[in-house]
Order: sequence, then structure tokens, then C-alpha cells
Amino acid sequence: MSDDFKVNINEYLPLREIVFTTIRDAIISGKLMPGERLMEKHLAEKIGVSRTPVREALRKLEIEGFVLMTPRKGAIVTVINEKDIKDVLEIRAVLEGLAAALACENMMDAEIDKLMSTKKDFENAVEAKNLDLMVEKDIELHDLIFASTKNNRLVTIINNLREQIHRFRIAYLKDANYLKTIIIEHDKIVQAIVNKDKDVAQELSVNHIKNQEKAVIKSIKTT
Repeated sequence: MSDDFKVNINEYLPLREIVFTTIRDAIISGKLMPGERLMEKHLAEKIGVSRTPVREALRKLEIEGFVLMTPRKGAIVTVINEKDIKDVLEIRAVLEGLAAALACENMMDAEIDKLMSTKKDFENAVEAKNLDLMVEKDIELHDLIFASTKNNRLVTIINNLREQIHRFRIAYLKDANYLKTIIIEHDKIVQAIVNKDKDVAQELSVNHIKNQEKAVIKSIKTT
């Protein structure tokens, strides 16, 4: 376990959220490696908190797929494998395609304006090399498409996958070589929705997630 831990202090966040973000960022950055055992006592000492918020953070990290709780060993950093990526993103691709097609039918002018604005915000985040903002705006862009479908059951199903894909999303947004491609794909998807071209929007959205799958698998093979 690395001794270089950055604690994300924010007076407006509960302590458990600060601890959660600190551990999650350490996993994402590689300071905590896949398969590494996470000791509550050790983490609490490093972060400078009691064991209770660490325990709460580890439970949330397990839900989001960053941590695996195992008998006798406790918490370990989850190892992302190729099958996990394919299983989740194959489902995500189908749902994204359906959402884009429905968005062509249902998205209102105000929602289109917001979608265009968010797409630009993502591009600005890429230019600024701000990973946290990239993640935020990527999620927001896709959420705007989902919400515009007016299909609450579809939105619920997609939201149930949110935690499982969060680590994958960060993995491919960290790849600077892929960011230009993401911008181009976002632009084409948004334009297809603006043009109300259901078939094109659906195909582009499916391919967008398939390309994400390839990028994430490539990243875990080279780390």
C-alpha cells in the first residue's frame, strides 16, 4: 500500500464521503493496486479518522465495484477482468442504443439545448485535462439522453448499472489517446438525435459503448 495518500478535505461533505472519495481515488490512481488487501485499521490511521467511516466507505466501494469483501480476508481491491467488462458493457450498449432511438422521438428543444451545452462542457473538461469534470459531464450527457426517453423503467434499469460501470468509465476517460474519439462520437450521437435519425443514433450509441469496451480491455492489459 502506498504511503502517498491524498485526503480530499471538503467541509460540506460528511466524513464518510470524504473517506470514500479518498480510497476510491487511491484505487483509480493505482496507489491501491488490484488484489491488494484493505485493512480498516491501516486505512483509518493513514487517513486520520476512526475505523467507522472507513468501514462505511468500504461498503459503498463494494457496491460500486471497487472493492470485494471476502471471507477471512476482508476487503480487497477488485481486479477488473475482461469478462466483467464485456458482461456489463454488452448490456449497456443495448440500453444506450434504445435510449438514443427513443430520445430522437421524445427530446424537447430545451433538452436538446442542454445536451449541446453539456457536450461542450465535456470538451472543455478534456481541454483542461480535468478528469473529475470529464467524468461528471460524460455522466450528465448520457443521463440527459436517458431522461429524454420519458421511459422511467428504462432509466431505472440503466441507473442500476451505474455503479458497475463507474470504474470502467474512469478507466477509459483516463486514456488521453481515446479522448478525441469520445468527442467525435458524442458529437455524432448528439447530431443524430437533433436530426431525429433513430437508426443512426441507435447504431452510433451502440458502437460508442463497444469502443469503450475495447478501450477498457486494452487498458487493463497494459497496466
